[in-house]
Amino acid sequence: MQSSLLSKQIFGLADANSFYVSCEYVFRPDLWGQPGVVLSNNDGCGIAYNAQAKAILGLRMAQAWFEVEEMARKIGVNVFSSNYTLYAQMSLDFMETLSTFLPVEVYSVDEAFLDATGIIRDLTDLGREIKETVAKWVKLPICVGWGHTKTMAKLANHIAKKQPVFNGVCDLTAMSEVEVDTILENLDVKKIWGVGEQLKEKLNAVGVYNVLRLKRADPKRIRDKFGVILERTVRELNNETWLGLEDMLPEAKQVRSSRSFGARVESLDDLVEVITYHSTMAAERMRSKGLFAQGVHVDMQNSPFDQAEYFHGSKLVYLPAPTNSTRKITEAALWLLEKAYRPGIYYQKAGVMLLDLVPEAGQQKDLLGYTDKDETELVLMKTMDEINKRWGRGTLKLGSEGIDKSWAMRRNYKSPDYLSNMKELPVAYAD
Repeated sequence: MQSSLLSKQIFGLADANSFYVSCEYVFRPDLWGQPGVVLSNNDGCGIAYNAQAKAILGLRMAQAWFEVEEMARKIGVNVFSSNYTLYAQMSLDFMETLSTFLPVEVYSVDEAFLDATGIIRDLTDLGREIKETVAKWVKLPICVGWGHTKTMAKLANHIAKKQPVFNGVCDLTAMSEVEVDTILENLDVKKIWGVGEQLKEKLNAVGVYNVLRLKRADPKRIRDKFGVILERTVRELNNETWLGLEDMLPEAKQVRSSRSFGARVESLDDLVEVITYHSTMAAERMRSKGLFAQGVHVDMQNSPFDQAEYFHGSKLVYLPAPTNSTRKITEAALWLLEKAYRPGIYYQKAGVMLLDLVPEAGQQKDLLGYTDKDETELVLMKTMDEINKRWGRGTLKLGSEGIDKSWAMRRNYKSPDYLSNMKELPVAYAD
């Protein structure tokens, strides 16, 4: 994409604050302003904290919960098990609200880029209107940043979130270059989109400590030393647009579903349920991307910390033709399970990976012209996905997934599925 063609573009980034915790608090308005933590699978560690929890506990991401649980209880931190069904629906509502204002590119569950190119309006006012509308319709607190590139929009969003003077909306396109550079000089280079701890250390080693120093670096020298991706970042810091609204990362080549068990699993029957569940989850995710799988991989293991010898069993099979059918993928996965299973092992984790994914148009026939494009199966999978999306994951499922999942992950602090389970809808009582 030629930067000269896009030099006048304006991007926004809308980002929900403390998304998982905020989703929980939407249905518990009495908790707003209190510290909150959302735990990972099996309630093992913290994966999301709001600002109050971070300030009080000094938490780091993915910190083991047992390390801080006692202290958190004493000071009244609100704890929730992860409820991804709720978060997914809240994310969908968030994105649909954004789309009423501008074209949207969903970047993650809690972030979306906006295209404000050609908008003749004060972007700070527009950002405030978006912020207020999301708060009114979805009840989520968000911040909005504007820039001439995606990289600058991400930075603007960070500034809006961290510097109270902006009140949640920062428009870098309305500032002079001197004003922008003053802000960038006070931002650690790690605040740049795509700069992790290792890359930060390498940049520090050549004297690049803040964002302004990276902006002023020679793009060609950056490319020679750090690669073309960072070169593009430098150019985007200088308002050369290299990523348009629809420029996405390369299509996924694999999809994986795996999880540690809430209780150890030994029997083959229990593992059949586990593998069916993960086959179904992986197939659903793959279909949501419009892809078909050419290979299926199954693996299982006990804990490497067990006194027993560590065992990791895995098997892989390539299919006669690409498929997106949950039934066919599960059939292949269960066949692999029988080959990989070893009795007498107390398994801690298992998973299914779908490999070498291709779009429908990219499928290749074999020498005899065979493909797996079964129209009846395609309609069945589409219907299954629509029903599960409307009524909640697992409304329709394969019988081999079972009903009483003794192996399911621990979620001792899980909130109700307010938006997807009729039995768990919030109830309002009139006085």
